[in-house]
Amino acid sequence: MGAVALTVLTIPANAHAAAVACGGGVSTGRVAVNGCISAERGSAGRFPTREITAYIKARNTGTKGLNISYEAFFRVVDGGHWEKLGNGRSYAGAGQAIGPVEVGSTTRVCGPVKVEIRVHARADGGVWSGWSPASTKQCQT
Repeated sequence: MGAVALTVLTIPANAHAAAVACGGGVSTGRVAVNGCISAERGSAGRFPTREITAYIKARNTGTKGLNISYEAFFRVVDGGHWEKLGNGRSYAGAGQAIGPVEVGSTTRVCGPVKVEIRVHARADGGVWSGWSPASTKQCQT
């Protein structure tokens, strides 16, 4: 898939929100898509955890509004299999961008592993875009 540039955004929704890093973009028809990821600290008793959250950023590049459907998947890079985190649908007016919109999340006990999400999207009646990945070290400081 080549090199992926990451952009870091902050979500102002609450004071404890983690930084969100977005991967490279893909597109299909009139929809441009970026997959984004965050890893927020937590704990399950004595064990440190990370809440891994997948987000999507999408932009309608056309001159008419459209509905955008999207899905997100998650895996541990070394030997993990893809698990669906969630899906959704949003409306974007002509030239309008949406997101980052949370698509799904999973809580993992901390480990020295790299985790990855991927998202794809499509306009109503269109074909799915390619995958836009984003990744993070699960328990980085």
